Amino acid sequence: VYDDFKKNILPYNKGNVHPRFFAFVQGTGTPMGVFAEMLAAAMNPNLAIGEHAAMYVEGQVLDWFKEFLGYPADASGILLSGGSMANFTALNVARNNILPEKIRKSGLYAAEKQLVAYCSTESHSCIQKSIEALGIGTDNLRKIPVNEAFQIDVPALKRQIQIDKENNFLPFCIVGNAGTVNTGAIDPLEELLAICKSEKIWFHVDGAFGALAKVVPSLSAALKPIEEADSVAFDLHKWMYMPYEAGCVLIKNKKAHRDTFALNPSYLHTDPGGLAGGPEPFNNFGIELSRGFKALKVWMSIKELGSLAYIRMIEKNCLQCQYLGSLISSHPPLELMTPVSMNIVCYRFHFPTDDLAVQNKNNNKLLLELQNQGIAAPSSTILNGHFVIRVANVNQRSQQIDFDILVRESLRIGHEISNNLL
Repeated sequence: VYDDFKKNILPYNKGNVHPRFFAFVQGTGTPMGVFAEMLAAAMNPNLAIGEHAAMYVEGQVLDWFKEFLGYPADASGILLSGGSMANFTALNVARNNILPEKIRKSGLYAAEKQLVAYCSTESHSCIQKSIEALGIGTDNLRKIPVNEAFQIDVPALKRQIQIDKENNFLPFCIVGNAGTVNTGAIDPLEELLAICKSEKIWFHVDGAFGALAKVVPSLSAALKPIEEADSVAFDLHKWMYMPYEAGCVLIKNKKAHRDTFALNPSYLHTDPGGLAGGPEPFNNFGIELSRGFKALKVWMSIKELGSLAYIRMIEKNCLQCQYLGSLISSHPPLELMTPVSMNIVCYRFHFPTDDLAVQNKNNNKLLLELQNQGIAAPSSTILNGHFVIRVANVNQRSQQIDFDILVRESLRIGHEISNNLL
């Protein structure tokens, strides 16, 4: 069986352990994480309930990230599979907190008014999926347009909230982006926080990868409002370089969090001592009862390297993208398509044509050549109708030369495609 693995599976990995893998904001993993996953599998605990070491390790990890983000020490949290489940968990708490106990018991009819939530058009698709799964419906997720920097349009948001209130809707949550998935844009979180306080609306921050950039001095001011958010979701398998999968949600109001999920049937009875003793059961804070030991790889990696190493690496990734942006700007016909605000760079090759469809088609071809020739693995997105090549850098293995190679080869392939157009 192991021979089959080495022959038919191992050689055909996705490639996200390579220093020029820049696609989708996918992390790269570390050797310590690999060892920790093996040890966690050997221990094979279920982190739902009980008096065993794994429960305390997860508690320690959550405390570390509260400190990392400047979040209140008495907040609650839980490790999950990733940003999607972290956002879903937070929005579930936000929804139920509108009418504690009543919504959980009687469903959305208990609210009497239709609940509405707000995010920008640049928000991750998991926000919409969560709203759908929570029974609120896509029609009641107000996707607010963005400005030229791809940040949520705050005046438009304010107008929409007033329109909804006048039409007997019940605003319950605003989702702010700490790094949009397309461009890395940071919403004006301070303004969103002020609106939420004024309107008594839950403020949730989707910081799937960007929340952790709060530790970078140049970004800390823009991300400081996270400290006052009602909830924040982020991934550890992205900008903490952990092996998949590990996400996290922190929720300021522990009671609201617990009241959303706690259920204590007789077979989950707890005791002051014995096997069913220990810290508060994690099954009181999420959907899952069966939960693997995700925290061990996080605990061991941070113990091995220390938080300062992660701070330096996150800052290095941001500086690398600033470098890439400057390279692109100085090498026409490459074009930088958005400002570089964090760790995402969007660019294209400007081909000798005024036909947008042809531009898009050939940039798509350029991207595929970069990937298929084994040069680098960026991904793509559409910005204002333009197909762009998207570099998302959460790669601790990347060096400056990797970005030099990407620009050099983008120019080479772009010129080859251009010559075939003439």
